[in-house]
Amino acid sequence: MSKTLKIIIAGGGIGGAAAALALLRKGFDVEVYEQAAELGEVGAGVQISPNGSRALDYLGVFDALKKVSCAPEKKEFRLWNTGDSWPMFDLGKIAIEKYGYPYLTVYRPDLLGTLVDFARSIKPDVFHLGQAAADIQQNENSATLLLKDGTSVSGDILIGADGIKSTIRRRLWGPDNPKFAGMMAWRAVIPMQNLPKHMQVMVGSTWIGPGQHLVNYPLRNGQLMNLVGTVERHDWKIESWTMEGTNEECLKDYAGWHPDVHALISSAPKLLKWAFGERSPMQQWSKNRISLMGDACHPTLPFLAQGAVMSIEDAVVLSRCLEKYADDPETALKTYEQSRVERTSKTVTEARKNTDRFHSTELETRESAAQYLEKEMGKAPIHERYNWLYQYDSTSQLI
Repeated sequence: MSKTLKIIIAGGGIGGAAAALALLRKGFDVEVYEQAAELGEVGAGVQISPNGSRALDYLGVFDALKKVSCAPEKKEFRLWNTGDSWPMFDLGKIAIEKYGYPYLTVYRPDLLGTLVDFARSIKPDVFHLGQAAADIQQNENSATLLLKDGTSVSGDILIGADGIKSTIRRRLWGPDNPKFAGMMAWRAVIPMQNLPKHMQVMVGSTWIGPGQHLVNYPLRNGQLMNLVGTVERHDWKIESWTMEGTNEECLKDYAGWHPDVHALISSAPKLLKWAFGERSPMQQWSKNRISLMGDACHPTLPFLAQGAVMSIEDAVVLSRCLEKYADDPETALKTYEQSRVERTSKTVTEARKNTDRFHSTELETRESAAQYLEKEMGKAPIHERYNWLYQYDSTSQLI
């Protein structure tokens, strides 16, 4: 390349930190501007499927992250009221044999912290905190991020990694007007020792029932249990990750469910609730020297467990495109967008379809549930729905 590109990233969450690390590893000059006063994530779990593990290995952090994560012994479907269980697709040995990488469950702060530490090991002052984005400008030679404190910073390109309520997206494309999805979620991280002994296991469970479901899986080498419950409700429409609810309210939402579900909810030291907004997949992310990544351009419902993984894949493909087209940043960004838009759009669409599968009225009884799970969640339909996700290789995809 004729010079080292300077890349400005707005947003220091998982996507922004992954992009910073990917770009620094390729020798680019990177500056990340994050509105929060300190880098951190809401305590919660994320699932890293084999395609995500592969991308993390490319970034050089997989081995370090694996040490503080979990590889569940198995995953299972459980019926909402009886607790009857059915095995889900294998996430252990078969995942490694088929895709080359395991399926991990990770504490979000550990994922972000690992990405941040590795990025800082290359450039200690890469992150600038307490710096909220206000506006953007660009010309044929540069892109500028204007900050709320009145200062600005310019680079060769600007990446908006500033999440679901992205300022950069609004400045590029206007307001997005999300549609309420008719669902809200409960989230908690529970110390494993708080749970009854029979529930202190390295197993991921997806509890399914008419109109709602609940997922739990272990984190941090089994020290924690993650809980995410999704309920079809229309009386809570605040799209926020930080609003607290009560154990009593959550228990009411799961009235009649199995005692193990109630034990999970009752053991939670804190429960957060938020409403799901739906947005149509964006088909264009870039304008000249400014582009988007992660939730800023393809926010998704969480029912494929791919939100964090899609951001990490974005980071890998973005870094490869900028490496290939370093002398032509606009072509690099357009190539990045074209390489990712079809896959991320499909992810958004398929995640929405899983809502109906997990909430079907056919889950009312054990007899109808058994037939339904064989039809919808058997080996053949699961392979068809998930193989395209897990076999994808962001590190070698043609660009």
